[in-house]
Amino acid sequence: MSNQTIESLEIRVKELEAQVDDYQKQLIHAQKMSSVGALASSITHEFNNILTTVINYAKLGLRHKEEERREKAFTKILSAGQRAAKITTGMLSYARGSESRQEPVDLVLLVKSVVALVEKDLQMNRVNLHTHFDSSPEVVMNPNQIQQVLVNLIVNARQAMPTGGRLDLAVRVNQESNLAEVIVRDSGAGIPSEQLKHIFDQFYTTKEADENGQGGTGLGLSLAKEVIEAHKGRIRVESAIGKGTAFTLKFPITNTAIEAA
Repeated sequence: MSNQTIESLEIRVKELEAQVDDYQKQLIHAQKMSSVGALASSITHEFNNILTTVINYAKLGLRHKEEERREKAFTKILSAGQRAAKITTGMLSYARGSESRQEPVDLVLLVKSVVALVEKDLQMNRVNLHTHFDSSPEVVMNPNQIQQVLVNLIVNARQAMPTGGRLDLAVRVNQESNLAEVIVRDSGAGIPSEQLKHIFDQFYTTKEADENGQGGTGLGLSLAKEVIEAHKGRIRVESAIGKGTAFTLKFPITNTAIEAA
């Protein structure tokens, strides 16, 4: 084979690798938009509640001239506006974020930002959320990518509890391994052992897409695994029929966090 042919093949391989990388980015973005779609109904409902609060207390403030009542009305309006701003900022950041840059991140603050996006959706679906923050480890990561993984796991957990249930979110430091851990545990039906070993395979799914087209693609968990491993971390799953499923995300923590722990 001539040098020219080899050079041509190498160029073609590089072109194909770039194309695959581009498709991968598109796939991750598509998965993110799917998560946004799953939360859209609950967020719209929450905004409707916020607007109702603002309108009612604005009427109250206009109707009553007493300083105490007007101050109460303004306080409620301010609180509702801040709640709307928090949701909007979180959703826009989540939907737009695409940078690949990694930076030191407080893991508890990251999980709380995800809670702000999903808590109304969980409430509407009768899922009781419980958070457990034993420590606040610092991890070098791409915050938007890890947000996406957590939102996907939480939406999956909610879908596994169609009549409601309990969801536990925990952050801790494993002292033995010096790894930061985020646990997402649901009280759903659980996953059979024969399916459990395949759940990180691409296009393998244990569920059908719902009426909104959410779920059932078999892409979410395989992408989650790729993202976590790109952060030099690991993702583990435990499940028991009738008792629920727990996903544990494990990340290397910074030297500062190790010293603090």
